[in-house]
Amino acid sequence: MEVTAVATQGRYDSWDWVSSYLLLYSDTGRVWKQYRHEDGRFVGNTNSEAVVQNKLSHPVRTRFLRFVPRDWNPSGWMGLRVEVYGCSYKSYVADFDGRSALLYRFNQKSMSTVKDVISLRFKSHQAEGVLLHGEGQRGDYITLELHRGRLDLYLNLGALPKVYGRVAVTVGSLLDDQHWHSVQMERFNRQVNLTVDSHTQHFQTKGEGHSLEVDYELSFGGIPLPGKPGTFLRKNFHGCMENLYYNGINVIDLAKRRKPQIHSVGNVTFSCSQPQLVACTFVSSGSSFLSLPSAASATGGFSVRFQFRTWNPDGLLLSCTTALMWKEYRSVSSLVQPGDDLHRLNVKCSSPGHRVNDGLWHSVSLDTRNLQITLTVDNEPSSAIELWEQLESKGSFYFGGCSAMNCQRQTPAFQGCMRLLFINRQPMNLNHVQQGLLGNYNELQFDTCNIRDRCLPNLCEHGGRCSQTWSTFTCDCSGTGYSGATCHNSIYESSCEAYKLIGSSSGFFSIDPDGSGPLGPTQVYCNMTEEKVWTVLAHNSTAPVTVQGSSPRKPHIMKLNYSASAEQLHAIVSGSEQCQQEVVYNCRKSRLFNTKGEFYFPLNVKLGRDEATGEASCPGVQQCSCSLEENCIDMNYFCNCDADADAWANDTGVLSYKDHLPVSQIVIGDTNRTGSQAVYHIGPLRCYGDKSIWNAASFYQESSYLYFPTLQAELASDISFYFKTSAPSGVFLENLGLKDFIRAELSSPSVVTFSFDVGNGPVVLSVKSHLPLNDRQWHYVRAERNVKEASLQVDQLPLRFLEAPADGHPRLRLSSQLFVGGTASQQRGFLGCIRTLTINGVSFDLEERARMTPGVSSGCPGYCSGSSSLCHNRGRCIEKSNGYVCDCSQSAYGGTTCNQEVSVSFDMESSVTYTFQEPFSVMQNRSSQASSVSTESSSRAREDIAFSFVTSQRPAMLLTVSTFSQQYIAVILAKNGSLQIWYHLQTDRSPDVFSPALNNLADGRLHRIRIHRVGKNLYVQVSREAIKYNVMFHTQNHVPQPLNLYLFFNEVSHHEWELNAM
Repeated sequence: MEVTAVATQGRYDSWDWVSSYLLLYSDTGRVWKQYRHEDGRFVGNTNSEAVVQNKLSHPVRTRFLRFVPRDWNPSGWMGLRVEVYGCSYKSYVADFDGRSALLYRFNQKSMSTVKDVISLRFKSHQAEGVLLHGEGQRGDYITLELHRGRLDLYLNLGALPKVYGRVAVTVGSLLDDQHWHSVQMERFNRQVNLTVDSHTQHFQTKGEGHSLEVDYELSFGGIPLPGKPGTFLRKNFHGCMENLYYNGINVIDLAKRRKPQIHSVGNVTFSCSQPQLVACTFVSSGSSFLSLPSAASATGGFSVRFQFRTWNPDGLLLSCTTALMWKEYRSVSSLVQPGDDLHRLNVKCSSPGHRVNDGLWHSVSLDTRNLQITLTVDNEPSSAIELWEQLESKGSFYFGGCSAMNCQRQTPAFQGCMRLLFINRQPMNLNHVQQGLLGNYNELQFDTCNIRDRCLPNLCEHGGRCSQTWSTFTCDCSGTGYSGATCHNSIYESSCEAYKLIGSSSGFFSIDPDGSGPLGPTQVYCNMTEEKVWTVLAHNSTAPVTVQGSSPRKPHIMKLNYSASAEQLHAIVSGSEQCQQEVVYNCRKSRLFNTKGEFYFPLNVKLGRDEATGEASCPGVQQCSCSLEENCIDMNYFCNCDADADAWANDTGVLSYKDHLPVSQIVIGDTNRTGSQAVYHIGPLRCYGDKSIWNAASFYQESSYLYFPTLQAELASDISFYFKTSAPSGVFLENLGLKDFIRAELSSPSVVTFSFDVGNGPVVLSVKSHLPLNDRQWHYVRAERNVKEASLQVDQLPLRFLEAPADGHPRLRLSSQLFVGGTASQQRGFLGCIRTLTINGVSFDLEERARMTPGVSSGCPGYCSGSSSLCHNRGRCIEKSNGYVCDCSQSAYGGTTCNQEVSVSFDMESSVTYTFQEPFSVMQNRSSQASSVSTESSSRAREDIAFSFVTSQRPAMLLTVSTFSQQYIAVILAKNGSLQIWYHLQTDRSPDVFSPALNNLADGRLHRIRIHRVGKNLYVQVSREAIKYNVMFHTQNHVPQPLNLYLFFNEVSHHEWELNAM
């Protein structure tokens, strides 16, 4: 039946009920699979009489259900009454034995379709096999195939050769688990949706073809070779298919009724065979094991054979005590190794990219007979060593781990699944083990392989690469431009204005205008030589272009391509205060408009998403600048070029209407007459200002708030803003759901709190400052929550973070409006100013919303609230009663506005040492933890280092940072003047050495170095060339609180440095 909901109740008139449970299902009463939904365990009862119903987020078709109690009434016992809701459905089943297929033959020679719908359900015994195939003589083909436990779709509509037109899409994972999986492929012209279970991939085919032309037949279950019965081109499907429909045609029903359209190859039956492959799951990495007795071998020695699947890179597979040694069998990345003090065997996967911890089933065979040890993995070549005497086993074989009494291992216990265990060629009955009739076990689950793919769907954002173990997943963000546990945070600033505020000078920079949003970073030039910071984006036609011979029917067309996409350009333009682009048009007998100002089609400029003509700086004005300034050479025309003179004329203007920017295309159509010619030049797009940085609102009443649409942040959210207040407490923002919520608030004069609940119970992160935060000065807050962790940053205080539970609720479900500056209850509202509110890369326009809200005003009073930067280079602006002062303590610059460089000249053998002092807030953060925070660290793995230097000496030591635990960071110039960065984070291994700049930097010129590390990713910028260097560390450890910072000018070798650093 198709089950849609389940309900539970306790034992009648008792204290017995189940408060949470797992739900398993099976077709045969064996080989169970856990039903997984986003809320983890099912919520049960709180008393014996009430009925608690749980609706299934996706229905399951099954014959058997198993309820597994996990928690129950501590004052009573387990008591369970259940009810199942659902309906029956009709099933058409075909069984394929791996050497069979069904052929659906067309009534005509070929079938050409522009729309296809193919649906089926299948369960497979193997990770490989063809489900569907069809092809045509002109190159069209479609193949649906299981490969390595995933479903691949290969499709070519024939407009291009097979090599170029083929599209390959992969969906699903672990599809060889002997459970039913649903597949649906929908195609309309070139648009295709492929869905496996609840995961959908949408894609578009290549080329211009719209129809799929298949000749003669479609094959299901395999690809028969024409003229050779029983021979197949690819590995056939081994398993069952159910309810197989091709464009509304029930293929299995036709086969069952022996209709002539269906031809059967091999042995196809219409009931599912049920192979008894009983598996067991090793749940714990510390205490799971299976102990089996060693059966006697008539030929001496012993042999062991089994299959396993896992995600973990290492773990104990098998151990036993022998007359010669203690043996362990480990899976480490792509190897399986038995190791001891005497011998070691290695078997490495020869297929590129294949590992034994890839989640697929792998077979292992060990044989110690005939005076040799032989190890075989899958179909790889065996590895063997000779023995002097026969090796015999003593006692039991331990699979996956060992008991505390018999354990001598150093390798972690195995987490994964095993099946088909043989000892001395005798099969081991796992049902007998479960019943206590054979061997012993601990922390095992029988009749199920409870492996899951934590990388499906991929929760790593922005192209991050997902890898996993049995209990968690990690994201590799290298090369993406993003960082964080899920690659959520951009490593780049959002604008040139933001780069100037952190002390950068003019140069090329990568900016990410929407931060953690979907748009990627783009490179721009930041001109910081003026008071205004200009963002400059060039295009592919920067030089003047000469045009002759164009007419309205055959115009000259130039499309302008920028380094940014259309979406990125729109984000940059809309986020800037002002943008402009210069258009220069030199003409000789090349007109723009006629005398009535109507469009004549000599010149057409495509502006942004609109089309306009001439050089209007305002929307709807089809005039050149000379007409607006009343200085055209002939005032009867709107443009100089419209005078149609034989002499050269010029119309130059600056486009500044943001909705028309940037210029994306220019069309010229009046240069085909005698003596007619035009030369045009389109300048780069130039923008200044960042509208979000000083977008602020002031809150005067505790009951007032600004409201915005519901926060869309189910899986990840990052919130950042600045605030200043004199009030002791107040809620910055809040968004509520039925049970879930998210909130940021000033909970006391010196404590900022970030709290949320995604269904695992309330979580509270707090940062305590050693100084009051209600001091009427600006303070920065950044809070983030994702499926891996949550964090809170306040000013420069140490980051607080909390890891999320491995199998907790991942989604934050909100339903109310987002309240800024207050709460839905109109209590505990914030009194003060909030500015630069950004959530998931979206900047909120507080000023606009404040203009229409009582008790709130747009902007924020005070000297330090304006858009002009009074304090430079990260200097902090502090309000005074009669003005302001700049606090340069967090800046590398000095002076009244933090814009004077602080430099020092070093002689040979001289140095400066700075000893770091931990602020009181750091010690407080380490000693007092929030009650709801169980796993937290006072700092994350990250560093920011920036400095400039001039030298002609090489080699030279520039800077080092050392800690109590003998860890260090060093920046040096090598003998050839190249820059080297040394990271020594693990004292038991040699340091990591990186060379981001290979050219000679000891050239007597000023060089700027900026080093930024987040976790395993290191980013280095050298001088203005904005060289970026990404590298993966062997460790993700953070550098502990630094002890000393050393500034050197020393000629020292690498070996000497190693001794000095120790």
